[in-house]
Amino acid sequence: MKTALAALAISLLSGCATVTPADVDLTGTRWSIVSIDGAAPKSPKAALEFMPDRISATAGCNGLGGDWEARDGRLITGPFVSTMMFCEGLMEQERALGALFEAKPSYAVTAARLTLTGGGHTVELRRAN
Repeated sequence: MKTALAALAISLLSGCATVTPADVDLTGTRWSIVSIDGAAPKSPKAALEFMPDRISATAGCNGLGGDWEARDGRLITGPFVSTMMFCEGLMEQERALGALFEAKPSYAVTAARLTLTGGGHTVELRRAN
């Protein structure tokens, strides 16, 4: 009985475990942004996509894009290109995304969540595919 309970506890706890970056291939994944620096995104279009050799991000108006690779638990990105439209109410979150990626953020994956941290910013994402 104790063995069965221990196995059940391990099984339940493993569903909450953080996957190490070395165990995760982000290529071909899409993510919805849940929060930028603790605040909900101001647009439902806020998202991030990892293509084989490009990364694409938006806070909901302008798009950021550039090269990327995952190395030693960090995202090495850039150089970036960006559209430059004025977006009422979104500029602060767009600047935060830009600063985050410039800082070569660390990343962690827990279940269907991705957390990026760097440059004084944190972005929480939920897997979209």
